[in-house]
Amino acid sequence: MRTDFPICPLQDYMMIERESQQEEDNSVSDRLERLKLQYSESGMRRSAEALIVVTHRGFPHVLVVQVANAFYKLPGGYLDPSESFEDGLITRLNEQLGVPESTAPNWLLARNKEAGDWKVRECVSMWYRPNFDTFFYPYLPPQHTHPKEIKKVFMVELPPKKIFAVPANMKLHAIPVYELYDNAARYGPLFAGIPHILSK
Repeated sequence: MRTDFPICPLQDYMMIERESQQEEDNSVSDRLERLKLQYSESGMRRSAEALIVVTHRGFPHVLVVQVANAFYKLPGGYLDPSESFEDGLITRLNEQLGVPESTAPNWLLARNKEAGDWKVRECVSMWYRPNFDTFFYPYLPPQHTHPKEIKKVFMVELPPKKIFAVPANMKLHAIPVYELYDNAARYGPLFAGIPHILSK
């Protein structure tokens, strides 16, 4: 796998626990209703996610978030209408995995600031949600001219010694790239495509 930026070992990073991060919806039907309301108010929803690669025991691994011991997702999330994809992704990463300035001790804040911030690199894939359902596609079907959501996945460079503050109701896993290959049954089509993206 070739990149034009350094990939650091997993053991270079510290992980601490922070307060739980509440989910917006209690059920799939609640989420669909919220999607419809948001679409009527501001149009197509945009989201950005981070493809973060580290090494562990000599193999490339992808950092993923597991929510409530259930599904896996890449770090990131939904953007405000006024945010660019790149700036919004940094904001979501800081909200989701950043050290909270209001509660963290000064030495931890100083260490994390010294380490540096996330660096959003190139967009490596785009996914479309044509309808108000759970399905994303790596293309926009020709019969759908008004998708309900677009998701962009960006390579994100980690500075050495970054500190991750993981919400108590989530887990941050490093999954080996070879485990994702052809494994849509467990991780979904986006994750199964990551080995192909990284091999380019």
